[in-house]
Amino acid sequence: MDAKLQKLFAKNKGYLTRKQLPDKSTYNHLLKLVDEGVIERIKYGVYFYEEASQDSMMIDVEKIIPGGVLCLYSAWAYYELTVQIPQSFNIAIEKNRKISLPDYPPITLYYWQHDYYEMGIVSQTISGYKVHMYDLEKSVCDAIKYRTKIGMETTSEILKTYLNRKDRNLTRLIDYAKKMRVANILKTYMEIQL
Repeated sequence: MDAKLQKLFAKNKGYLTRKQLPDKSTYNHLLKLVDEGVIERIKYGVYFYEEASQDSMMIDVEKIIPGGVLCLYSAWAYYELTVQIPQSFNIAIEKNRKISLPDYPPITLYYWQHDYYEMGIVSQTISGYKVHMYDLEKSVCDAIKYRTKIGMETTSEILKTYLNRKDRNLTRLIDYAKKMRVANILKTYMEIQL
């Protein structure tokens, strides 16, 4: 791989789009490296070079899944609500979208209805990437909503950790819980925790 291409990948933390390539010869060189297996084509126009991303704990979600929002285990790990390590990047998208996933990195998609998908999105900078994810309170309500899938132990851990935080916003938490129709369940969990 030539130095120019290595610098481009390093600058973009292992990812490049076709539009970021300066000229046709660089693009042709990139395609040759894809054929050789040095660089991976994630999807049409997006390329990944693993060696340039070794120091990163995050992916450029917007390049791989435009409009994707980090959720569930990925958000809980970011907010340190659980000690569980996500096995894949958990990303929410709107319900009726069609997405083709790359082989790498591992991604688990969640298809959510528009109102539920739009609620509580914030932007964070993680490992140099601007990433859309759900805020702290929405992430806790997601744990309540998915309690049967993630298990009662994990749900209790997330809520207990949240309630011990100084930056919690109980008003926002209850507001989200009402909108997500889990307010009564949240109230029961909170009575047990307190």
